[in-house]
Amino acid sequence: MSPSSAHRHVLGTAALAATAALLLTAVTTGTADAVPGGRDAAVARARANVAQHAALFGYGPGQDLVLKDVVLDPDGTQHVRFDRSYDGLPVVGGDLVVHQDARGRLTDSSRAKGHDPKVPSTRPAVPAQRSAAEALQQAPGTAAATSTPELVVWAADGTARLAWRTTVTGTGKQGQPTGRVVVTDATTGAAIDSYDAEHSATGTGHSEYTGDVTLSTTQQANGSYALIDPVRGHTTKDAHNLSASSVKATSGTLYTDADNVWGDGRKFSTDRATAAVDAHANTAWTYDYYKNTFGRNGIKNDGKGATVFVHVGTNWDNAQWSDACFCMMTGDGNGSTDPEQVDLDTMGHEMTHGVTSATANLRYSGESGGLNESTSDIFGTMVEWYADNAVDKGDYLFSDQSTPPWLRRFDKPSLDGGSADCWSKSVGRLDVHYSSGVGNHWFYLASEGSGAKTVNGVAYNSPTCNGSTVTGIGNQKVAAIWYRALTVYMTSTTDYKGARAASLSAARDLYGANSAEYAAVGAAWSAVSVA
Repeated sequence: MSPSSAHRHVLGTAALAATAALLLTAVTTGTADAVPGGRDAAVARARANVAQHAALFGYGPGQDLVLKDVVLDPDGTQHVRFDRSYDGLPVVGGDLVVHQDARGRLTDSSRAKGHDPKVPSTRPAVPAQRSAAEALQQAPGTAAATSTPELVVWAADGTARLAWRTTVTGTGKQGQPTGRVVVTDATTGAAIDSYDAEHSATGTGHSEYTGDVTLSTTQQANGSYALIDPVRGHTTKDAHNLSASSVKATSGTLYTDADNVWGDGRKFSTDRATAAVDAHANTAWTYDYYKNTFGRNGIKNDGKGATVFVHVGTNWDNAQWSDACFCMMTGDGNGSTDPEQVDLDTMGHEMTHGVTSATANLRYSGESGGLNESTSDIFGTMVEWYADNAVDKGDYLFSDQSTPPWLRRFDKPSLDGGSADCWSKSVGRLDVHYSSGVGNHWFYLASEGSGAKTVNGVAYNSPTCNGSTVTGIGNQKVAAIWYRALTVYMTSTTDYKGARAASLSAARDLYGANSAEYAAVGAAWSAVSVA
């Protein structure tokens, strides 16, 4: 994972118009085959019943019925739902349900308030352009918004009149795509109603790395679902293999789906939504970790969510955070041994580069660069522990899912063949992904202590550089100390000696200068030769 304002993973209607509630007797939905004549016969009888009982349904000249749904009970009872139009215009609030017995005889009806829409179909006095302008003014929280006016018969409140129903789309307060429907009287221009065009929903994702997961999605005005998290504000898009250097915030295509079930759960999947499932869910877990652990509202602590791109590049075995587009980019792996770079700790790692940039902004070279990388490794690992996922359990092996058996490890970083276990004067000359080993080793020792230990089924054996024995205080306490050190005491040029001082100050603030926590932080630094 690397810099340049970008950090890379380096591998070595909704319901339109509120209407009166339609209260139907609870029934068990059957199939069309359960009723003689089936669905088509039920619809035909329902249309005939409406025409024969026109006064009951407020049905008259100029109106038409638009089929919406059919429910056929096992006993043959039929419930046929229609929307209504008037002179070709949708009647908002004119919907109805025809209840029939098994032979298609009318037994009851359910009607919304606008069931008798006698409105002259005259040319509106207020032009659509004015309606659109007023709608934009009535849709606060949108930026660079566009609008689409539609002439309708508004009857949701029982008073039928011509109205402009204008859908305004733009950017919400969290930076996510958003939409709002604004209704204005077509004759006077007076405001009638306004409501969100999109609705939060809960989808199911079949992920590559974490099993079946719940996704926070948005139901759009057309009824489809999109990978827009309405709670955290992030959006997940397909980059269509655009190179990382070419990706902008406006690049790619938003993921949408008809049934809100995403992915196939396979590694090296040909279903492009599978990588998006991991990316969307793991970004949510990262957001929640920072929010629920430290009270941090998003990467910049401003409540705004990032844009997440999957399928970046061709065989790009990498992941990257970019401040320029406020976005995260993930590649598809190397095409043979490493699959998509969207596992939990990798996603947490990349978002943490954004957190570091927004706080201490550790310069991405020398020892401060190693601390930058180590910070992302630490909090990426903590996101994995926070998620408490049965498939991808918490461990001290960084990127073990997407880069098996692991990319970096904490108990003895040098096992990757390049990382430093201990500080020396030459550490600052290493690549930042290797100089980060000192910080990772410190974090492990402070959390779990020295020597051999098995955690969540993984065997570790962490040595010390000074031959000491270190007793750990648990990774949650160490992470809290590191977060305070990063956000309160570190600066852009902090080195390892400065990190020791910053973390001791943080431990003093949180637990006291005479606490076991303060002593453990100091002992772990000494154990990696940072005095």
